Amino acid sequence: MPVKILMPALSPTMTEGTLAKWLVGEGDAVKSGDVIAEIETDKATMEVEAVEEGKLGKILVAEGTEGVAVNNVIALLLEEGEDDSALAGVDVSAAPAGNDGSTPSPASPTPTATPALAIAVPPAAPSSAAASGGRVVASPLARRMASQAGLDLAGVTGTGPSGRIIKADVEAALAGGGTPATATAGPSAPPAVAQAAPTTAEKLPFEPDFELESLSTIRKTIARRLTESKQQIPHFYLTVDCEIDKLLAMRKTLNDKADGTYKLSVNDMVIKATAIALRRVPKANASWTDEGVKLYKSVDISVAVAIEGGLITPVVRQADNKGLEAISSEIKSLSEKARDGKLGPEEYQGGTFSISNLGMYGIKEFSAVINPPQACILAVGAGTQQPVVKDGVLAVATVMSCTLSADHRAVDGAIGAEYLSAFKRLIEDPLSMLL
Repeated sequence: MPVKILMPALSPTMTEGTLAKWLVGEGDAVKSGDVIAEIETDKATMEVEAVEEGKLGKILVAEGTEGVAVNNVIALLLEEGEDDSALAGVDVSAAPAGNDGSTPSPASPTPTATPALAIAVPPAAPSSAAASGGRVVASPLARRMASQAGLDLAGVTGTGPSGRIIKADVEAALAGGGTPATATAGPSAPPAVAQAAPTTAEKLPFEPDFELESLSTIRKTIARRLTESKQQIPHFYLTVDCEIDKLLAMRKTLNDKADGTYKLSVNDMVIKATAIALRRVPKANASWTDEGVKLYKSVDISVAVAIEGGLITPVVRQADNKGLEAISSEIKSLSEKARDGKLGPEEYQGGTFSISNLGMYGIKEFSAVINPPQACILAVGAGTQQPVVKDGVLAVATVMSCTLSADHRAVDGAIGAEYLSAFKRLIEDPLSMLL
């Protein structure tokens, strides 16, 4: 009996994904551990490995297909000794929900007079990118590639399901110097329709002209999660000003001694101070549940990183036990993987406390939205020279404003204030971080 290859759950909250690309074709030999496909989730593009070996007998879900439910059958693998005749009687209904708690969409009924494989929908003939009411229909991966290359998808012909633009179409268009990609169609395929310019959404009275940018999966997820955060979590905010002249001096000294082997940033030192302060005030390292407050035993810092089309928070595990050089190296590696869409779920999930730093953009102070289920997020502003009074004498110091957003259900004002006090002491006396 052929082996069913299912749409995997690549994270605990994943219910569906986009089958971005097949890396093997029908008839290809597959070994256990071979990477056979790329799956796009709301956070990243993940590689899927085969768990059995054999020959890929039938692909049931075409490249570029979005909204494929977890546990749906995406392909069939023929085992040793089986040929294509074994495919005819296979039931390709969705498998039961797994331990991830996801619920696949109901499988379509299979007519008794037709082989089970008949429910697989073959790719539609190529059509223009504006086939859906003038809106460019493309996979998230294709949109990201086009955006990075400066390619206008309005001039690209899609060869994916229902005329969707997929990665191969973008690659073909770029190879042709940016001209619309052309697909090889069978004798019965209709000629490609001339591409029309994308239309805008309905205009409001007196509203100026605009171009509607389609929402990516990650942007939809961010919108949903942050809306839920502001609606369901009672935020409160505490701000503290930290003088960072000693921190800047120590950073320069350490970088000078590194001889180019590493280069510490202010953010690396903020991560370290944040983690040690959580170790000293463990009640801030928490999250709320209806059964009680979770007090985490590990200090795992989520660091907000801007990526194309949104934001992601890779996690520095046990940051309180790591040195500055290790933190710096790890956050650089995680940031690069995040921007390339290559983070694994274990690299961006499970953090206990978040940091969002906009200081590099010149933002002096801001309040961040809590990243559920965590109870706290620290918003870090830019260090600016300001007048300060020391021992009754006016002086100038480099001051950095940091604002803690806290979930009042899990962290009350006194705990938040105690945490910021510990953080401020570490930032203003950075040598104490090394003890």
